[in-house]
Amino acid sequence: MVQPALAVFNVWSTQRVRYTGSVETETEANAGETTQGCRPTVHVLYLAFHGSDPMRLPSRHVLADIDVVQFGRGVPSVSREHRDGLRNLMVRIPDSLMSSVHGRLVHAHGEWLVDDPLSKNGVAIDGVRTRSGKLVAGQVLSLGNTILCMGCDDRREPLDLDAAALAAPRPELATFDAAFGRALEHVSRLATERISMLVLGETGTGKEVVAHAIHDLSGRRGPFVAVNCAAIAPSLLEAELFGHRRGAFSGALADRPGHVRSSDHGTLFLDEIAELPLQAQAALLRVLQEREVVPVGDTLPVPVDLRIVAATNRDLTAMVTDGKFRQDLYARIAGFRLTLPPLRVRRIDLGLLIRELLRRRPHASQVKVTWQASTQLFRYAWPGNIRELESTLEGATALARSEPITLDHLPAEIREAHEPAATLTPSIPIEALRPLTRKQHELKRRLEELLRDHDDNLAEVARTLGKDRAQIYRWLRRLGLSRGSSKNRNPG
Repeated sequence: MVQPALAVFNVWSTQRVRYTGSVETETEANAGETTQGCRPTVHVLYLAFHGSDPMRLPSRHVLADIDVVQFGRGVPSVSREHRDGLRNLMVRIPDSLMSSVHGRLVHAHGEWLVDDPLSKNGVAIDGVRTRSGKLVAGQVLSLGNTILCMGCDDRREPLDLDAAALAAPRPELATFDAAFGRALEHVSRLATERISMLVLGETGTGKEVVAHAIHDLSGRRGPFVAVNCAAIAPSLLEAELFGHRRGAFSGALADRPGHVRSSDHGTLFLDEIAELPLQAQAALLRVLQEREVVPVGDTLPVPVDLRIVAATNRDLTAMVTDGKFRQDLYARIAGFRLTLPPLRVRRIDLGLLIRELLRRRPHASQVKVTWQASTQLFRYAWPGNIRELESTLEGATALARSEPITLDHLPAEIREAHEPAATLTPSIPIEALRPLTRKQHELKRRLEELLRDHDDNLAEVARTLGKDRAQIYRWLRRLGLSRGSSKNRNPG
């Protein structure tokens, strides 16, 4: 669910919201002061994608006060309970490839560890089959035909959130990420204002989708008019934008209103605005300042009531510095700035996006994806962003027809991305998976002190404690310690 904005902004000041995994809100008067780092983060588990049923909604689960996450096949449910002195999160998933008890995550020594000694099909971390290992933020965990992702976030409530509860201006903009959600909340708040908006981001990140959302939320009664500035010949730009009178130039056989007047009382979306030549920039600036347009071949201005949303994947501030984009026009169009995150940093939302894109395809309810294909979809970097994801799904569903989507149905660059290593070695032995008791924590601290005091000499440690060396070895293994580990700790 999109959270309330951190503060109420003066909508007439120049503002920027840039999303890079956390949101930064900045005014010209306070450049460099950001919200990043103000909130402590917690580990969050995302039930990101159901390969056997891609239409099933993903969910988000906060792990702040959890010791063990237990997975298993069953009627979909999530419950939190105390058992044997541990705080448990029980997750049931209707996945035919999962066992009734299908592994667990255990929080031990500040890390989340995978433990799956009994399930029939095992688990995979980033595509590598394993029975145990460390799971860190950003990695993909495959259980049966289900994909989970570990992440970090600054939002602790609600503890369990189903995607159906997410608030979004358009389905394509639904997000589990609190920071991106706050950025979209700013957009929603300002949509009814006349303030111009500048949407930045890589190609394919959904800039036009955001512009459509702004128009839908604005309540403006006029149309949404989208213009790709890069697709218009420079010699025709002013005539296309501002209209022309019959006979104004060769080929002008009739009066044309142009894109600006066509969007009267509505929203004009200027995509690739960085491609406008300086002369057209000057003419556009006058339109924004005077709220009127002079068609080519005419001398009388025509009043217009429009809202500008501009977009580009280029660095406009650098272009201003280089003299390639007008400073005064930039100030006019950038009343509010939003940078869209690339898909590679929106992995936790990938299941949401796949579901939405598949929903538009015929027979969406029959689509299935194998765990190998699902894993590669989640591990791929998506340089073409959402546009590339959409074309990939279109091709895969066409090739698979009524069969599950497999690796063979995906493009070669996705199949071959991130070739997994042959083996995966756990960072902490499986014996160390169970959370430590208070006495064990005290023993661990005592062993660390003795290892440091005796320069990792186990014989001296054993002599000091009156134990044999075999017992010391067992303790070290159980507590996740090794010789040398104490040297990296502060003795105080």
